[in-house]
Amino acid sequence: MENKDNIHFRTCNLCEAMCGLEIRHRDNRILSIRGDKKDPLSQGYICPKALALQDIHEDPDRLRQPMKKTDHGWVPITWNEAFKEIKTHLRPLQWRYGRDALGVYIGNPTVHNHGALLALLPLLGALGTRKRFSATSNDQLPHMLVNLKLFGHQALFPVPDIDHTDLFICLGANPMASNGSLMSAPDMRKRLKAIQNRGGEVIVIDPRKTETAKLADQHHFIRPGTDALLLLSMVNVLFHHQLVNLGRLQPYVDDVDLVELACQSFTPESVADSTGMSPEVIRDLALGLAKTPKAVLYSRMGTSTQEFGALSTWLVNVLNIITGHMDQRGGMMFTKPAVDLAEITALTGDKGHFDRYRSRVQKLPEFSDELPAATLAEEILTPGSGQMRALITFAGNPVLSSPNGKRLDKALSQLDYMISVDFYLNETSRHANLILPPVSPLERSHYDIGLNAVAVRNVSKYSAPLFKPSKQAKTDWDIMLELMRILSPRSVAGKFGSTAQYQLLKALGPDRVLNLLLQSGPYGLHPGKATRAIQALFDLFNDALPQRSQLKRAIRLSPFGEQNRTLVKGLSLDVLKNERHGIDLGPLQPCLPERIYHDNTKINIAPKIFLKDLSRLQQTFKKEQDKEPLILIGRRDVQSNNSWLHNSARLQKQNNRCELLIHPRDAEKHQLTSGDLIEIQSSTGRLKLPVCISDDLMPGVVCMPHGWGHNRSGVALKVAGQNPGASMNDLTDAECVDRLCGTSVFTGIEVNLNRI
Repeated sequence: MENKDNIHFRTCNLCEAMCGLEIRHRDNRILSIRGDKKDPLSQGYICPKALALQDIHEDPDRLRQPMKKTDHGWVPITWNEAFKEIKTHLRPLQWRYGRDALGVYIGNPTVHNHGALLALLPLLGALGTRKRFSATSNDQLPHMLVNLKLFGHQALFPVPDIDHTDLFICLGANPMASNGSLMSAPDMRKRLKAIQNRGGEVIVIDPRKTETAKLADQHHFIRPGTDALLLLSMVNVLFHHQLVNLGRLQPYVDDVDLVELACQSFTPESVADSTGMSPEVIRDLALGLAKTPKAVLYSRMGTSTQEFGALSTWLVNVLNIITGHMDQRGGMMFTKPAVDLAEITALTGDKGHFDRYRSRVQKLPEFSDELPAATLAEEILTPGSGQMRALITFAGNPVLSSPNGKRLDKALSQLDYMISVDFYLNETSRHANLILPPVSPLERSHYDIGLNAVAVRNVSKYSAPLFKPSKQAKTDWDIMLELMRILSPRSVAGKFGSTAQYQLLKALGPDRVLNLLLQSGPYGLHPGKATRAIQALFDLFNDALPQRSQLKRAIRLSPFGEQNRTLVKGLSLDVLKNERHGIDLGPLQPCLPERIYHDNTKINIAPKIFLKDLSRLQQTFKKEQDKEPLILIGRRDVQSNNSWLHNSARLQKQNNRCELLIHPRDAEKHQLTSGDLIEIQSSTGRLKLPVCISDDLMPGVVCMPHGWGHNRSGVALKVAGQNPGASMNDLTDAECVDRLCGTSVFTGIEVNLNRI
């Protein structure tokens, strides 16, 4: 019989769902991984990916010390030798060519790691380069841009209140496979079934009959890339039938008349041919959304990563606002996380910004000091002032996750110097001169600072390290701080500032910083006489401050803020350490207009950049189509996450999952049968993969998973190499982006097929 010490409770960090785990272990060996039934968010649910935590920790391919590339191959070196190499090679390069000669790419595992997330901003400040790239522009950039323009802060994400809604309309998303994306919601099957069991309805609009669509009450095909047309016509229907109702937000929404004017020509009849959806269905969708008291429209990757991703995402928010479902129970709501990044960054004045400068070649806009990932290769390959000559990647594999992977592959091989902070020798890190491997996820503490901001319920949970790392090992936090120290500015003032910051962060460590954020957040500080006295003093002080004062906002963020006084108090790291299953902080609550970050505290429902982009939309779909090419879309695999987990033997037991789905009509046209090997070709590349005939697809659409393609030389991923698949991003075009914001286009790629 195992004693209690052999059970470790933890949050899974492998996707956005934040499932609670119960890990049984003995003598540094994992015996089992199960769902934690007492976890307040997941309540015992886990998906197959959770088992990969053991595979990652025990993986013989996982790097455990720094590796240096030599003429004779990779050799292990010490951390001191590695940091000396970096100082020797990168600092002279920056001095000679300028700070922008060094680029940074940040992969999305960084968001699942509070140490890396907390160290990232100080590091980027020390590097001082404008050549910053991340998975953001391959993923959720349209949502962040819309947040900024509508609500005044890039990190204020509206989240479907799925546990209380009676109508869930899901557009271009597959939460049954993702367990929510920008909607952390473990066990989506149970949550969707609950909607139906209480008499509600689930409707899915997607070019593929996804796992979510098969559970839904209705599924409607839509032609890839036409979501903006559908959404505009739904807005048109609401104005036509005089069903626009802002509810209690009426005084806080500007320029609704501009939205009405913008949608006038987009009737259901005018968009039916382009979208492939009947006018009757479009009207029913709009009327159902407007007439259901608790309803929500949710969209994700299918609408984000297309030519009109920003426009579509804006319109989803518009529809939720004008039907009275924004910041309302059962509609789109906002979290109140224990560590509120939106409030914290607003205090520093960093609410986000857009288009302050542009990329050198395509002239695409920056977003919050990041350039689109689609420009990474051209910034390396194009000579001239500002050319990138060195790169640091953090937990990212852009060769497989960014557009035109072959071109990026070529670009990385031409860098003067490259560092990868990664514990695998993968398709991207194989180009590095040095690989700096952090500890495994089970060898560090864990707290979801980023993902709690998009959860369907307010929760807080801390996980201590399960295993003690070796004395020589370093966490992402350690590595980032050391890079910050080595590569800090040369000026006396800058050097002093960076050194002081480094010493302070080094002394605190990520968990102490986390504790400070928890205690100063909305759920911090114990109630008591002293607290009440301080609260009275804060009230007097607050009344004397100007309305727009940052200090006033800081008081509002604190436990003494008026809207926070009724919340659970006394939250700290010590409390969370004792609450091993986590703490339930309650359901999402209405919070507008207080959470609007515009100076006038109003929602800007009709930003000029979106209204202006409507002309590009109209011009695109006015073009006559002389041919009917096949349209390629991607799909998510529940047993992988992007390119991360293909080296997990437990998750790769079944046969090849990297196959091209095609509708029977199109298969007959191309004389294909299931299992045939075909060559698929786009304007930028070609690849080979097997065919699977399926009527789950809309005719004219083909579909393959993303994140595969482990057949490049020099990669040390034994399991992944046995079943490498093909990379969808060898077909995507880095110059085919959403021109409004620079987001990569992964949905709606024109392709041709040739039977082999």
